[in-house]
Amino acid sequence: MASVSSPSKALPHLRALDTAKPLESEEIESGYASASSSFSAASSTSSLPQITLTKPHLRYLNQQMEHMTPIERIRFSMQLFPNLHQTTAFGLTGLVTIDMLSRLAAQDPALPRVDAVFLDTLYHFRETHALVARVQERYPAVKLHIYKPAGVATVSEFEAQYGPRLYDTAAELYDWVAKVEPQQRAYAELNVAAVFTGRRRSQGGERDKIPILEIDDERGIVKINPLLDWSFAQVKAYITEHDVPYNALLDQGYKSVGDWHSTSPVAAGEDERAGRWKGQQKTECGIHNKKSRYAQYLLQQQQKNAVTAPKEAEEQQQQQQLATALEQVEREQQEAEQREREQQQELRQDFATGRWVPVYG
Repeated sequence: MASVSSPSKALPHLRALDTAKPLESEEIESGYASASSSFSAASSTSSLPQITLTKPHLRYLNQQMEHMTPIERIRFSMQLFPNLHQTTAFGLTGLVTIDMLSRLAAQDPALPRVDAVFLDTLYHFRETHALVARVQERYPAVKLHIYKPAGVATVSEFEAQYGPRLYDTAAELYDWVAKVEPQQRAYAELNVAAVFTGRRRSQGGERDKIPILEIDDERGIVKINPLLDWSFAQVKAYITEHDVPYNALLDQGYKSVGDWHSTSPVAAGEDERAGRWKGQQKTECGIHNKKSRYAQYLLQQQQKNAVTAPKEAEEQQQQQQLATALEQVEREQQEAEQREREQQQELRQDFATGRWVPVYG
């Protein structure tokens, strides 16, 4: 089952604890701290308290999870983190995760459900959309939330608003509009606290040293990379052994599939993600970059547009879009700072039940 949603502002739910700040005794003991949340009423689920992992606790969890198998990491995360989701573009690693989640749900129906989030940039291959349909047919219990760029539903609508080939003429703006903003909207509307990703160390680039658990301070979530130590061969072997649906482009030399305009087949001996943005100094699509990078870009573009004083209506429209996006980023940063100043109520996690309970002095 799939759902498509509309814009909403994103608010963080988890953050890494600054160990330079004094800690209360219970905070050190539990490894978690929490404050009451001012999450928007637009959320699809009830508001969660803001959860904080200390750096020592985060290191401890990573050390323990290094010795687990991928399916053990997935099960452990399902029990540990509230409002857990999977973000996927239906690459091979994400497909393995979907299959493992399905198997765990069948073995233990009491485990929390993990919904999937798909960012439809409108520029995916036809083969990718066909795969999405096959995955939904194979795993009907998986609830899929589809998010598109705000205010548009087709390529023609997108290009009518932003012009043709935005991915070439303003790549940073394209990443913001097609990927980063829809992701933030998804996290806000679904009240996401933690996500499974499909990143692996063997994919190279900036991923070769990623841990299993990461804190994304700017987005306020925990990222979980359950298959990070698997090779491409191991992932493909699992897909074959369990007859998991996969993208037909894999049989045409593609190993990592994104938008059609920035994806090409991989030659023998090349890294798995060598076909992404070939010939460009780029290794990530935007959703794993710092939000502040886009705030800086949007500000620079806004200032540039103000200096050149464009006369054409299309340029003026783009300037307004940039200003609006910048205001959204600045507003989110201000709200995050305000929440940190609010009176905190400490919580700790009862590891026997997995529930969050108040700490009484």
